[in-house]
Formats: sequence, structure tokens, C-alpha cells
Amino acid sequence: MIKAGIIGATGYAGQELVRLLLQHKEVEIVWYGSRSYVDEAFSSVFGNVFQLVENVCKGDDLHELSKQADVIFTATPQGYLAGVLDEEILSNAKVIDLSADYRIKDVATYEKWYGMEHKSPQFIEEAVYGLCELNRESIKGARLVANPGCYPTCSTLSIYPLAKAGLIDMDTLIIDAKSGTSGAGRGAKVPNLYCEVNENIKAYGVANHRHTPEIEEQLSYVSGETVTLNFTPHLIPMNRGILITAYAKYKPGTTKEEIRKAYEDAYKDEYFVRVLKDGVCPETKWVEGSNFVDVNVKVDERTGRVIMMGAMDNITKGAAGQAVQNMNLLFDLEETEGLRLVPMVP
Repeated sequence: MIKAGIIGATGYAGQELVRLLLQHKEVEIVWYGSRSYVDEAFSSVFGNVFQLVENVCKGDDLHELSKQADVIFTATPQGYLAGVLDEEILSNAKVIDLSADYRIKDVATYEKWYGMEHKSPQFIEEAVYGLCELNRESIKGARLVANPGCYPTCSTLSIYPLAKAGLIDMDTLIIDAKSGTSGAGRGAKVPNLYCEVNENIKAYGVANHRHTPEIEEQLSYVSGETVTLNFTPHLIPMNRGILITAYAKYKPGTTKEEIRKAYEDAYKDEYFVRVLKDGVCPETKWVEGSNFVDVNVKVDERTGRVIMMGAMDNITKGAAGQAVQNMNLLFDLEETEGLRLVPMVP
């Protein structure tokens, strides 16, 4: 059995990790880490695991945890892991970080967008960006995996086929994104109160959302050119889910058939990316509680633009599910193990 530890187990992504790993036939959770609930029963924080989890929450001693676990998941705020990670920890256990600390390769870019000094830049280069559909082989040999952000996961997978095939003008790319409130985390914040969110929709992080450089960096790798884009997220009154609608000019002479084929070719062997039938738009309700990403594309010949669409669960494929997918690759397991989740409806 793989022994797993979770730091940040009482956040939404951490709790989702618990839910998924409890169903994983190859894993035993040995550490439920939480600064806020040390010595309290995990099931008293999340009643959905009553009589399923008897463990109490422990602290965040990564050095001690690395001696007990084969893999450590850090579902923690930005800057936490970068401040404590060292060679001893990485020598003892593999680490999958759900924060942004090792996603962006340029330290100056990270420090600018996240407003903090990076405390362990020496590990950035070796960290593998854990978008499994793009970096599968590199992930398998990693010690440190930078689990992608939720918006970058859905955005990149929605746009990837056309960016890779060179069928769109990357300078014209605009991404409109919408997410449920769980994306903001479990901490108490006035803008996320029920009365603030219910019956409302609003843009936020306009022109300065922290996921922007991550999306730009990944699409730059894919397209082979420097990408600068507009990314505008919106908060909508639902618990889970992300919907991406991206727009770009397609290259002159590109046909509908070529665009459709780019998606079918890119994802023909991918279990977790579902290319919908022509004319069907992705919906968050069809992926909720699952590790699937539903994508599709529409050509607008009138404007010369293509509309790229994607939907996924921000806590599962956007965080914990992707982390488990990465773990499966690290330990040479079936990539879908513990993740064959039928989406929840209604």
C-alpha cells in the first residue's frame, strides 16, 4: 500500500483528496494535516466521512510526515511549501503541491503576480507541471509535481488542440471563465457569504488574476510562441464547477474539418477529456464530482473566430482529482485508479 499524507486536509481540496483516496485500492492515508484542527477528529470537521475515518488531525510537520509517507499532498496557501521544502523531505517522499509555488518557471513572474518572495527557487526547475494529458512521461520520474490550477487546467485543455496545431492566432486569444464559490477556498470571507453570492454574478481579478501567467506559460510551451492574453474570471452562485469560453481568430484557409480533427486527434486516447459531439456545448452539471473535462469547439465563419469551450469540476480535475492522477503516474499505477467517478446528477 502507498502511504499518503495530506497537509491542508480540512480545506475543500484537502477534503476532496480524502474522499478520492478512501476509494483508492492502493492507498492508505496516514496523516490528516491541519493547523486549525489539531487533535480533533477529522470526521467532526467533515461529517461525510463519519465512521469512515477514525483519525484525528495532526499538524504540518513535513519532516516527520516524510518519514511516514511515500507521497505528500500539500493543499496549502501559496508560499507555504516554498517556505519549508528541503532536500531531506524530497529524498524521503514524493511531493504533489496543489499551490502555485512551483508551477511558474520564472521566479520574478511568480513574485510579481503572487506578491511574495519565493523561498526555495532551487526546486523550481526540477518541478514537473502536473497536467497529465500534456506531461505524462515527465511526471512519471518526478520527485516534485506542481499540480496545475483549476482555471489553467480547464483553459489549457480547452485551447490546447488548436494552439498545438497552429490553427489560431494566439495574439487574438481571450478567455472568459466562470467558477463556483468553492474555488475561493473554505476560509471565511465577506465576498463569499451566501447573501453576497446568491442571485449574483460578478467579474473579479480583471486583468490581474494570478492564474493568468500560468495559462500564458503553458500555452506558450504548446504553441511555440510567447502568448499574452486576456483572462477574465467570474464568480457564480454554485458550489462546484468551471466553464471556460475562449475566443480567437483562426488562421486564413483553416477549415471546420481541420479544427474538429485537431480535437479528436489530441484527445482520442485520453480517458478524462471528452470531446463532445458537434453542436453540443459543455455544461458543468455533466462533470460535477468527476475527473472529466468536457470540451468542444464552434467555428464562427461570420467573424473568422473559433469559440473553444470546456467544463470541469474545479475541486476534482481542477485540484484533488488531478493530484491523484499525478500520484498514479508517479507510482506506475493505472492512471484512472480511484478516479472512475460517474458525474453526479442532479
